Amino acid sequence: MANYIGWIRSKTGTAKIFTNFAGAIIVNKQGEILLQKRQDNGKWGFPGGAMELGESAEQTALREVLEETGYTVAVDYLQGIYTLYDYTYPNGDEAQTMLTAFVCHITGGNPLIENEETKELRFFAPSEAPPLFNQQNVDMLADFTAGL
Repeated sequence: MANYIGWIRSKTGTAKIFTNFAGAIIVNKQGEILLQKRQDNGKWGFPGGAMELGESAEQTALREVLEETGYTVAVDYLQGIYTLYDYTYPNGDEAQTMLTAFVCHITGGNPLIENEETKELRFFAPSEAPPLFNQQNVDMLADFTAGL
């Protein structure tokens, strides 16, 4: 089912729900990580998004990376599963978010200049990453740099 979150929200309004996401820490040959400046809040984070019914977490990550960056990627390994986070979206929707994070490398595609979700893409040395938009992303980066 496409737009599962929209369907759930049509039933629950802005009430707090569980949401499942998958994301990617994309690493280039220089060891830099790709971050996305988001259109919805103007802040930086890792590419990723909501799982749709019938998708695995890995399929979600690959689809979301392509939609948000223009790149195709391959998964190198599972970084972690991040589960105890609350988030309130700019529109007032509340969720306890669960995210499966993968470390990936680029296999093809072309970087997006800008679209409805992405304002900007940029590679950063992990130690020079800008502030990230939520605690899940902060924890993902900390685990990645610690080699966890």
